[in-house]
Amino acid sequence: MKKCILSVLVSLTVFLSGFLGTNHTYAATSYSMKAAAIAQKYVGVPYKWGGISPSGFDCSGLVYFSFRQAGKTLPRTAGEMYSKGTAVSKKNLRNGDLVFFNTNKKGASHVGIYIGSNKFVHSTSKGVKIDSMSNPYWSRVYHGSKRM
Repeated sequence: MKKCILSVLVSLTVFLSGFLGTNHTYAATSYSMKAAAIAQKYVGVPYKWGGISPSGFDCSGLVYFSFRQAGKTLPRTAGEMYSKGTAVSKKNLRNGDLVFFNTNKKGASHVGIYIGSNKFVHSTSKGVKIDSMSNPYWSRVYHGSKRM
């Protein structure tokens, strides 16, 4: 009887694993959530054009650094990042999604990491900070979001 039950359980496990497969969405979400937590640790770090280290970040440098520390390498610039990932609507944002802004009339020119509660972390001329997606300026220049 025990062999029969064991055989059924093993068969059922093998059968179901074919349907479930590997959950790539979970892995992507895990990197993204880690990157969001990492970026928040650097609030207050000064802005540095081209900066990709804790001594100074530009916007895409903060995102690049945070994701790399989380184990995922992204392209270096906001525009290149925008060309990757899966588009996600503003109402479906999740912690770790990238939010893009058109600050110079040339497409995605600024990037931050969504951290939940309608907020995102990014680097501006005032350094790494957290802002609201509802801020009138950021609302007006919002360009789109991507899930990496």
